[in-house]
Amino acid sequence: MNAHTGAGALVVLPTYDEVENLPIILGRLFAAVPEIDVLVVDDGSPDGTGELADRMAADDPRISVVHRTGKLGLGSAYVAGFAWGLERRYDFVIEMDADGSHPPEALPEMIAQVSGDAPGAPSLAIGSRWVPGGSVVNWPVSRQVLSRGGNLYARLVLGLPLKDVTAGFRVYTRAALAAMDLSTIDSKGYCFQVDMTLRTLDGGGRVVEVPIEFREREHGESKMSQAIVVEAMARVTRWGIERRVATLLGRRPGPGWVVER
Repeated sequence: MNAHTGAGALVVLPTYDEVENLPIILGRLFAAVPEIDVLVVDDGSPDGTGELADRMAADDPRISVVHRTGKLGLGSAYVAGFAWGLERRYDFVIEMDADGSHPPEALPEMIAQVSGDAPGAPSLAIGSRWVPGGSVVNWPVSRQVLSRGGNLYARLVLGLPLKDVTAGFRVYTRAALAAMDLSTIDSKGYCFQVDMTLRTLDGGGRVVEVPIEFREREHGESKMSQAIVVEAMARVTRWGIERRVATLLGRRPGPGWVVER
């Protein structure tokens, strides 16, 4: 692990069996934002991804690696990465998949959106597939229906004026993450992204959606499962009920329910 000490932006890159994709995405990432740092959080990949990350880190001080004991999940990998970035006082901490589906070329615009110091500036930028200008490439119709349907359900149940609340390509400000109790997050998959959005808004943060072109992975296998979808539906439903009850009792979840596009 390299000893980074803050300022600038950190990409948290969870990996599990991404040995083919890791060099490709890191090459694109450093071409798009040369000054960025990367934390690879590897869940004991049996294909050697962790070992490859170590070799790359030995040659490039921008790369650090955290090894975990097994496949502990995407959400917990991001939480570990967020805590690591906060400890080192990074200004921005970024969620991005290692499979190439999230375009690192969009990061300069996403970071710029949350770089303002004015009161009320956005504290979370989401790389959105479903706003005007956003798109998906090489996705089967079934995945598009699942994604659009899941986002529509979350919008209706939670009252979120966002088009892509389940998106996993995000830039958080340090302040947005510092306002959360990361130790209480145990969500996974789609549900994790909804959870983080709610926490950002409840903490007084604002959200902006930046259109991106999302591409299905070319190497390796998707980690999406039926269990992840079921968890997301169940938790969103529960959160929606809790929030409606809070509203009826005259309480609001938080002060930050202003979303920008």
